[in-house]
Amino acid sequence: MKLAVGDKTAAPLESALGISTVGELLRHYPRRYAERGELTPIASLEHDDHVTVVGRVSAVQRRPMKNRQGTWLDVEVTDGKDRLRLAFFGKGAYVAEQRLLPGTEAFFSGKVNVFAAPNGVKRRSLTHPDYVTEDEETAEEFSTAPVPIYPSAQNLATWKIQRAVRTVLDVLELDDPLPPAMRRRLGLPGLTDALKAIHRPRDHGDIARAKKRLKFDEAFLLQAVLVRRRIAAAQWPATARPGKESGLLADFDARLPFRLTDGQREVGEEISADLGSEHPMHRLLQGEVGAGKTVVALRAMLQVVDSGGQAALLAPTEVLAQQHHRSIVAMLGDLAGGGMFGGTGVALLTGSMGAAARRSNLLDAASGAAGIVVGTHALLQDKVQFADLGLVVVDEQHRFGVEQRDALREKSQGGRPHVLVMTATPIPRTVAMTVFGDLEVSTLSQLPSGRAPITTHVVPAAEKPHYLQRTWERIKEEVGLGRQAYIVCPRIGDQEGDEGDLAKEDTEERRPPLAVVEVAEMLADGPLHGLRVAVLHGKLPPEEKDAIMRSFARGEVDVLVATTVIEVGVDVPNASVMVIMDADRFGVSQLHQLRGRVGRGGLPGLCLLVSEAVPDTPARLRLDAVARTLDGFELSRVDLEQRREGDVLGAAQSGRKSSLRMLQLLRDEDVIESAREEALSLLTEDPLLESHPGLKAELDTLVTDERSEFLEKT
Repeated sequence: MKLAVGDKTAAPLESALGISTVGELLRHYPRRYAERGELTPIASLEHDDHVTVVGRVSAVQRRPMKNRQGTWLDVEVTDGKDRLRLAFFGKGAYVAEQRLLPGTEAFFSGKVNVFAAPNGVKRRSLTHPDYVTEDEETAEEFSTAPVPIYPSAQNLATWKIQRAVRTVLDVLELDDPLPPAMRRRLGLPGLTDALKAIHRPRDHGDIARAKKRLKFDEAFLLQAVLVRRRIAAAQWPATARPGKESGLLADFDARLPFRLTDGQREVGEEISADLGSEHPMHRLLQGEVGAGKTVVALRAMLQVVDSGGQAALLAPTEVLAQQHHRSIVAMLGDLAGGGMFGGTGVALLTGSMGAAARRSNLLDAASGAAGIVVGTHALLQDKVQFADLGLVVVDEQHRFGVEQRDALREKSQGGRPHVLVMTATPIPRTVAMTVFGDLEVSTLSQLPSGRAPITTHVVPAAEKPHYLQRTWERIKEEVGLGRQAYIVCPRIGDQEGDEGDLAKEDTEERRPPLAVVEVAEMLADGPLHGLRVAVLHGKLPPEEKDAIMRSFARGEVDVLVATTVIEVGVDVPNASVMVIMDADRFGVSQLHQLRGRVGRGGLPGLCLLVSEAVPDTPARLRLDAVARTLDGFELSRVDLEQRREGDVLGAAQSGRKSSLRMLQLLRDEDVIESAREEALSLLTEDPLLESHPGLKAELDTLVTDERSEFLEKT
């Protein structure tokens, strides 16, 4: 339903906040609540923030213009401790002078400017802010109840949003999609009452009750969609791939030079059982860096090949696809050749392959000669056909969009293929339930024997430059022992070449991030002179990237200066040192992934996080957290706490808004648990929701809404 408010309010609501319907307005919840006598701490205001401040006028003075005739009005507002200056000009100055008398308490809305006074003290000001005093329209509510303060924007003050909401609330009566029995069982208010209470509360008890209901709604709708998808997926046909006792998998297991961990065996059994079903497997395999996911995935692929099918492994980059191809061929040994050894072909398909090799590998995939096909997005092209695609393995699933994953899944001829999604970024349980609720989740937390511990330190380059010098000395010491090192930079060599997950905060007025090309040249001519230094980044021709990685793997390069192309999948056991330059410009999970490239061959790993971040800032605290623990699950919680919920759910990937407005994944685990149980119970009993048409309509809206593409995770 379109908003029935005046054009002066409707236009900025839509342009600044994307609000064009009654439903969107009602879901634009207050950011906080103000009460009479509670003034906004002025010292908390940051430069360029658009804020709504509750303050008391302490002084009003006319001042002459500096560069022309006339005066402007200088209004001083206080919170009892600090002061905020307001500047008014022209007709607005005359009106403000009549209304903003000393002692007046009011709301002020505008953009904050922070500047340093001659004595060094920070001064904060608002130029021509919107304002409303307590003796105006909000007087009654302001004096008797918490007053909602809404997320606002330029030309759209919080009280204008409040008036628009009030217009809707006065006539609001909604059909409640939740069954009455469920509401009673959980002690939840009705939807209409909850929306009225969140926007027009009588007290803080109203706010708490409303939040309880609205959080549950968000969690329940997401879980219901995922449960419904899971029930539907269980009915899809798939060819069972049970394997056989004396096949490729048995031969492979017999030749393994190491023992599988207990976790690898348990997860392998879960996957094996799924593959033997006549309904498609949909499983997420997550685990710590170096936990042995590739071996688990390969064993699943061999079971499918033993059953007469093929497996495709989709990787996000050519470097990773090539690495997977090499490691699979190496692990299989003579089983990778097929022919007289009774093995299977392993084909590689990337976008930049030579025409002859590409034609040969396409033919192997289409004929079935290649039981395992590894590739990048090139696998998704129409020209790529499979004889009998039985299993799709998606590595680092967050790098692929919905349409890309679906395109590969649709290449199966006999129903839907089984799907195994892998990620080396550990996911908190609440996120797994919310994002991957339609997948079975398997977790590898035990590291294989032979993995050495990794020691991580922050190198404060600005505070202690000699620590940076010591970093280069440590690399030379390791190389002197016959070992190798990685140095990672966030940029290639120009402003367009960023490959890192740059942190967003405090990026203004900073130097550009360090570049691979520049750092490699500086080190080769300076502190690492005499060592064999090579450069690797995403813009190099594929054959050159592959040649450099092979050279590094053979020990012909001492130091590899690279971007994050080496983030996942790269396995050089002789590499013992990882130096990450401008480490504060990377995310927590990415730092954890990067340092997982060392300590892989029994040698102790050393990771040095070089940064100019100041102590106790968010960026530095993030690095301290990475240095403090090797527990990827703990770090994933740190990462989540510093990111928007919408980003976690993948909404940012699709450029859409998240449907989560109030639910916080880490803090509301009990709500998510309860919502999942209720959704599972309700949909098991009534899969088509024939007895709950209102709820069915809500779910259909959520699924078809273009903002909810993040739900399509499989």
